[in-house]
Amino acid sequence: MTSEITLFVNPTAGRGRGAHAAQPAARAFRDAGFSVRTIVGEDADDALRRAREAVGQGTGALVAVGGDGMINLALQAVAGTDTPLGIVAVGTGNDFARALDLPIRDPEASGRLAARALKGAMTRAVDLGRIGDRLFGTVLACGFDSRVNDRGNRMRWPSGRFKYDLAMIAELAAFKPFPFRIRLDDGPVQEVDATLIAVGNGSSYGGGMRICPSAAVDDGLFDVTVVGDCSRATLLKVFPRVYKGTHVDHPKVTVHRAAKITVEAAGITGYADGEPLGPLPLTAVCVPGAVRVLAG
Repeated sequence: MTSEITLFVNPTAGRGRGAHAAQPAARAFRDAGFSVRTIVGEDADDALRRAREAVGQGTGALVAVGGDGMINLALQAVAGTDTPLGIVAVGTGNDFARALDLPIRDPEASGRLAARALKGAMTRAVDLGRIGDRLFGTVLACGFDSRVNDRGNRMRWPSGRFKYDLAMIAELAAFKPFPFRIRLDDGPVQEVDATLIAVGNGSSYGGGMRICPSAAVDDGLFDVTVVGDCSRATLLKVFPRVYKGTHVDHPKVTVHRAAKITVEAAGITGYADGEPLGPLPLTAVCVPGAVRVLAG
């Protein structure tokens, strides 16, 4: 085990929390006897290139400091390698950290936990989803939720999560279910009118919305939540239940389990870990034990 670790920092995560969080996290590693190197990319492509260089040069661990978007970049760099991933979750959503019961918005505690795990070689093998050459850790969103993401990303005002609340209201005004075609594993193609389809490696997205409440990150399978053909009134009744995961008890909601799923619908962009992946159709494959995460 090398004594150097690499902090992979998003300085803008959580309205600036990323830059501040790097300092107590670095201090926790230095107190544990590690030397710390920090990398910050000029943009996502540059950040990923730097992270891959650090992994290729044999860093002892790549520690992502930021939100789910930053962790998503880190996953691309460490998956399939022997380099463990540490997580200092200080973004807006932090759903990957939630899935692993890691500290949230507590960079000192996150740093201490990761340092202790690295010294004791304590890692957890975690599954990832793969779509083409991209990996994701939490949820692939397709439908109403991804349309809200689309609209929110185009809005210049307001900032933060309130922007997506307004985007949701705007999408509700024009809401109608989407005609999907889905294929689970190697089964037959199913045609279904649905509000949304969520493919969960982890259980939540959007900062704790438990859209796939029974999903586990180490069982080799996705949980696929299909919210069926709902009216606006039904959607408004069901939606608040997603924070407790009790929406899956509604008769309009079905849950499947599969290692592979293809989702097809016109005019919908798929989002995973909050990042756009491109228009449907998309095929997601579960990759068991794709990454080792530092966990006490």
